[in-house]
Amino acid sequence: MADSTYKFNVKMTCGGCSGAIERVLKKTEGVSSYDVSLDTQQVIVKTTVPYDDILAKIKKTGKEVISGEVVVA
Repeated sequence: MADSTYKFNVKMTCGGCSGAIERVLKKTEGVSSYDVSLDTQQVIVKTTVPYDDILAKIKKTGKEVISGEVVVA
C-alpha cells in the first residue's frame, strides 16, 4: 500500500503537547515520517495507516484536533 499524507490542525500549547504527539507517532507501525509544528499548530503524517486510525492516536494524547485532511500529492 502506498503512503498517504494527512494534515491535522491540533491545539498545542507547549513542547509537552507536541512531544506527546511525536511519541505516539514514533511508536506507530506504518508511519514513515511526521512533522509536528508547535508554531503552526500542524501535524503532517506520511503513513500507510488509515486516516481514522491516525486521528484516533492523536486524539488519544488528549489534544484537541481542530481539523484534518488527506493531502493529495
